[in-house]
Parts: sequence; C-alpha cells; structure tokens
Amino acid sequence: MSWIALGTGIYAIAIISVCLRIIFDTRSTEKALAYMLVVIFVPLLGVAIYFSFGISYRKEKLYSKKIINDKNALAELQLKTKQETEKAWDNSEPSIQRHKKLALYLLNDGMSPLSGGNKVKLLINGENKFPEVLDALRKAKNHIHIQYYIFEDGDIGTQIKDILLQKVKEGVEVRFIYDDFGSSSIRREFVDEMVKGGVQAFPFYKVHFILLANRVNYRNHRKIIVIDGSVGFTGGINVADRYINKAGKPYWRDTHLMIEGPGVHYLQYLFICDWNFCSGRHLKLQQGFFSAVPTPGGKATVQIVASGPDSDQPTVMFSIVETIMLAEKELLITTPYFIPGGNVLNALQVAAGSGVAIKLLVPYRSDSKLVNAAARSYYAELLDAGAEVYLYQQGFIHAKTLVSDGDLAIIGTANMDHRSFELNFEVNAMVYDKALAQELRIVFYEDINHAKKINPKTWKARSFYRQLPEKVARLFSGLI
Repeated sequence: MSWIALGTGIYAIAIISVCLRIIFDTRSTEKALAYMLVVIFVPLLGVAIYFSFGISYRKEKLYSKKIINDKNALAELQLKTKQETEKAWDNSEPSIQRHKKLALYLLNDGMSPLSGGNKVKLLINGENKFPEVLDALRKAKNHIHIQYYIFEDGDIGTQIKDILLQKVKEGVEVRFIYDDFGSSSIRREFVDEMVKGGVQAFPFYKVHFILLANRVNYRNHRKIIVIDGSVGFTGGINVADRYINKAGKPYWRDTHLMIEGPGVHYLQYLFICDWNFCSGRHLKLQQGFFSAVPTPGGKATVQIVASGPDSDQPTVMFSIVETIMLAEKELLITTPYFIPGGNVLNALQVAAGSGVAIKLLVPYRSDSKLVNAAARSYYAELLDAGAEVYLYQQGFIHAKTLVSDGDLAIIGTANMDHRSFELNFEVNAMVYDKALAQELRIVFYEDINHAKKINPKTWKARSFYRQLPEKVARLFSGLI
C-alpha cells in the first residue's frame, strides 16, 4: 500500500469520525448539517472550526456544575412555586385562562411560577430605561444583584458603578455577574475598582483565549437586575452608551421591562443559580431575597421563562412555539435576528394559514452581513403563508418582543435564532396583562411607521444573484 493511499484512508476515517461526533453530539439538526458541510467541504479548516466552536465537551462540564445547584434550589422552591401559581390562576383575568397550556408547560418544565399582583412598566430605549434603573439602585436597602451580557465602561456604566460602590459603603450587599466575552472591555481596571470597593464581581464562564476557545458559545446573554427581592429589570438593553439615543448618533431602538412584585422572584432564582456557578460560592436562598411585601396596585400576572445549555429542553423556543400555536387573531413579532429554524417557522406558517394576522418587524440591515443574508432567506416562506414582513429603517432595532392577541406580551433577551434557542443562557418575561400588551401593541404599530413593508411579488421576483447568497447563508444558519 502506498503512503498516499494510507494517508487517504486515515484522512477518510478522521472525517467520518468527526461527522459521527457531530451527529451524536449536536441536538439541532440544522446545526449538525451545517457543521458536517463545513467539515466535508472545507476539511482541515472545517475540523478546526468544529473543535473550536462546536464541540460540547465544555458543555458537559457546564451541565455538571449547574444542574446540581439548580436541583437544590428547585427542591427548596418547589412547594412555594406551586402554591404561587395556583393563587395566580384563581385571581387572573378570564382572558388569561386561555393561555393555561402555556403557563402549565413553563411550570412543569422549569418550575417557573405564575405570579400575580405585579406592577409592570414598559421601558422604550435606553433613555427611558436607565433613569428608572439608577433611581431603583439608589433606593436599595438590602442587596443588589446585577447581571449583564454587555456592560461597557462608558458614561452610563460609570454611573452605575459609582452607585454600586456607594451602596456598598451604606451596607448593601452588591453582587455583579458580567459575561466575560460580551463585557470584555471591563475585565481589568473597571472590575478591579469595583472589587476593591467591596462589590462581589465574577465573570460568567471565563474566557482565557477568545479566538481559540469555544466558550464564544454558551454565553450568558441574560440582562437581569434584582433589587431587595422586590424590583427587577430584564429585556434587550445592555449597559452601553449606544443604547441612549442622542442627536447625531445612530438610532438604537430597544425594549426593556421593569417589574415590581412577586414576578421578580424567578429572576432572583436565576441570578442565584448563575452566581453559584460562576462564583464557586454557594449563595443560600434567604427570605430577604424573596420579598413578601405586596405591591400596591399590582395587577399584572408575570411568568419568567429561561433556558440555556443547562436545560434539558430549549424552553424559550418551545414557549414561543406554544404562544404562536395558541394565537387566535394577531401576532406582532419584533426581533433583530430572525433565523427561526424549522419548529418556529412551521408554527408561524400554520398560524398564518389558519387566519392569524402575523406581522414580523426586523432590521433593514443587521449588524452582521451573514446573519442579514440568512434571515432574508426565510422571508419568502412567511410571505407565501400570508404573513407581513417589515424592514425597520430608522436605525437598528434590537428589541426582542412578541404580542399575542393584545393580551399577552413577551419581552426579553432571546433573539429568534438558533444561538438564543440552543447556545446562550436567555430569559424572557411573559406578561399576561391586557394593559401592557396593548401598550406594546401601540409601540409596534408606531415602529412599523418607520419600516418598509416587503411586497411579496417584488420579493419573489428578485434575481437569482440576489437570492443565491441568502440561500447559501441559510445552509450555515446553524452556526451563526
């Protein structure tokens, strides 16, 4: 046997072995096919890409660390969670009752309670969010828990840092989690200053060599603030100056949510789970972390949904699919990245075909050409089903929201793409409240005034050369 034949045989066995590893190791069909295409057609580079970004041996380690903490916390909260959900159902509005299947799924899958008696406030853009955040932080008496994917050393980041340092001096316990990849700009001097001032700060899933490590995957994309166990914030807005719109700067359209009441409890639980994982410390559940004080005037029912690499199921994705399937009249969806995969796309097609009015609002141009091309490859199928697609043109729309039939609003951190559904730690707030849903509905229709509606005939008539890059990008949508 010649050396060439021997080398070819070894090479073939290696490629087959890698493909088998991909098949057994990858839950998503789209992702598995994409990695196999790269490995087969770009052999050496493809294998390097897979072992750098796709392999889940670190995911196995991540599971073992997180699940232990989750189970301990779950056991302590289980009874209270069921009682809280039963009470919320008894006191909920009739319009909420038709979402019972969705709420029960979230309860059974992740023990996420349905919490009544909340005050909720919609915060549009950074200029409306950050004044509320700064005010709430200044009022903290017992503890502040803050967790962000992107936290930058800018004007707003410095303001928050200064308040946190001041609150520590006042005796408030401050815990801070930052994603080591998304918040790489604060990893040294900024965080060091906070730690020296008494803030307990840890990176989530530390990255040592960003360009060589697959820890670019499995990022903590959550944005959570919990203050004294009674006030919470979550949504799409990170801590960075670009989220605050000023004259002469690119316009950034985003949405956040402020919650006052028991709906904050599950945000607190998520923070504690993430804290125990990344800090290596075991923060025990304390009564002071879950305020029992009722919120005056609180009428909204809230349920928090979360998932990530530590989840047995892609709960965020399943909750969106169930929301789509339960819709009867209208679905208003805003997302900056629309790479839905088969489950969500099929649910939207079925809903549209059954007469549900579906309107999708996405950026005219994404901040990634590859993502933009892959997303555009899905529009024709939605248009064929009767959905409407709008391309936002005033600036970049980064909000992740959904309004179903004017009585259920979803506001959170999860994009409608594979990365949010499978690879990142995400959190969404399900708000079963007609007043908030109607408010978000009005905001959606204001946003589409700044968008271009796609004409189905014109879109389908685009040239082969316009559509080809989008079709090719879609083949690799499982990787982006």
